Amino acid sequence: MSSQEYLAQPPGPCCATGHIHTGVPRGKIEPILSIPTYIATPDHPNGHIVLYFPDVWGISNNACLLADMFADAGYLTVIMDYFLGDDMSVYRKTKDQPLPASFDQAAWRASHVAFAKENVPRWTLEVAKICGGSNKTRFAAVGYCFGAPYVCDLLATAIDDTSIDIAAGAFAHPTLLKEEHFTAITKPILLSCAENDHAFPTEARNKAVDILRRDEKVYHLQLFSGVSHGFATRADLDDPYQLWCKEQSIRAIIDWFGFWLNRTA
Repeated sequence: MSSQEYLAQPPGPCCATGHIHTGVPRGKIEPILSIPTYIATPDHPNGHIVLYFPDVWGISNNACLLADMFADAGYLTVIMDYFLGDDMSVYRKTKDQPLPASFDQAAWRASHVAFAKENVPRWTLEVAKICGGSNKTRFAAVGYCFGAPYVCDLLATAIDDTSIDIAAGAFAHPTLLKEEHFTAITKPILLSCAENDHAFPTEARNKAVDILRRDEKVYHLQLFSGVSHGFATRADLDDPYQLWCKEQSIRAIIDWFGFWLNRTA
């Protein structure tokens, strides 16, 4: 499939870079439909659930710490490992280690995209069945990099007995998005973007926003100058500005979810 079909390009070398964050995740990993799932349980639950679709690093320490931040805001947060353990950390242990010369990223990507496309709907339905405490429970979805298209798919899904109602969604530094992802969504979407993103460059980002505006979608665009792809998940936390951008991204997403999930239907 030609990369020119995409507004947000498929994952590339920029997705395999970044920093590993320190900290001890508070959640646990359990299988849901035999898919490893990180579950961050809030101390003070608000009754709602965030579905978290991770970047190419899967259930990484960084992802778990972000999920814990959603939990701190009251959301039961679940991360789907659609890589089944075969995430980027298998091939690149540190930020300074290059990918092996034999690594076929296109084949790796195609395999995991196929699995995710088939299993995200089933997994979300099972999460609702297992974790949805009452008919007052509402759902939001967030995706980083590789996870962005699955958020858009859920925001476009007609509600029936094979799907759940997602109240709002958000993504940061996306990949694998086509025009139809933006034309099809029917629920509010937040775009948290880097000014310098080779996967979602200015022209493509502007085109996506033009589609959202033309079709009168409900959206919010958050744009950070001076940072690049991965800023929301793999920032250098020793750099005060990168830290600020990363923190502002997740705070905006949490606020976005709080507004839409707490509205009366």
